Amino acid sequence: MIETHGLRKVFRTRRGEVRVAVDGLDLAVPAGGVHGFLGPNGSGKTTTIRMLLGLARATAGSMRLLGADVPSRLPDVIDRVGAVVESPKFSPHFTGRQNLMLLARTMGAAPDAVDRALDTVSLAGRDRERFKGYSLGMKQRLAIAATLLKDPELLILDEPTNGLDPAGIREIRDTIRELGATGVTVLLSSHILAEVQQVCTSATIIGNGRMLASGNVQELLASSGTSYRVRVADPAGARTVLKAAGFDAADAPDGLLTVDGDRPPEEISRTLGESGHWVAELTPVRVDLETFFLELTRDEQLGAA
Repeated sequence: MIETHGLRKVFRTRRGEVRVAVDGLDLAVPAGGVHGFLGPNGSGKTTTIRMLLGLARATAGSMRLLGADVPSRLPDVIDRVGAVVESPKFSPHFTGRQNLMLLARTMGAAPDAVDRALDTVSLAGRDRERFKGYSLGMKQRLAIAATLLKDPELLILDEPTNGLDPAGIREIRDTIRELGATGVTVLLSSHILAEVQQVCTSATIIGNGRMLASGNVQELLASSGTSYRVRVADPAGARTVLKAAGFDAADAPDGLLTVDGDRPPEEISRTLGESGHWVAELTPVRVDLETFFLELTRDEQLGAA
């Protein structure tokens, strides 16, 4: 659905300094599901999206949307692409429905497009309220509904949960999950990694404008290796035994140990048992996306924003 090769964007400041926003980015978004486009603030996510949508000119590299070269053939496919890139702009005194009806007439959408869009974002019961009274989460959902009026194949959302409270974040998360399940391909740009992990099937992580990792989310997390949480009566003594046997063991909260999982867990149990340290708990530690990101960017001197 989206391809970039060697994509580069360079800005020149008023003082004549050159700033590289996107640096040789290769991005591939498969059809179907939700693809996370992840990185800290300032990592080049929004700049990349603006170039894909023809809102900014690339310095070098190539881009394709739905198989069409961008920007030369963007007009051929733009009607199949929906995007929410900045804060939604609607008439504050119109109701949600009136705002969508106005947009639908302007773009010549199908007569039932407004009802379908409102149903998809779960605003059907609040559509006759004025936009100015909407919560931030409702405003974002209305913005997504506006993009659905043309029944897009690809939906691009740039930081859709920024500034939302937990309830609003959950509303947007549920909407995105439902869209991905209906066959729409969603590119979700975000720096809130814990939220993204709940909805994304695949992801690309960037930092300083460069791609750091890309692939299926579960495969990315599995690639970071496994560790185990170990509970014993004498953590200090067990740690000494494990280290002597070549394990990478360290103290963890609540009197536990964490042991690197390069070797089978039964070796941990056997090593401790033979030295008189009986294992009360041996649990694999599942790495989450945020932990994976922090490990990935440690050498890049980046931080999760």
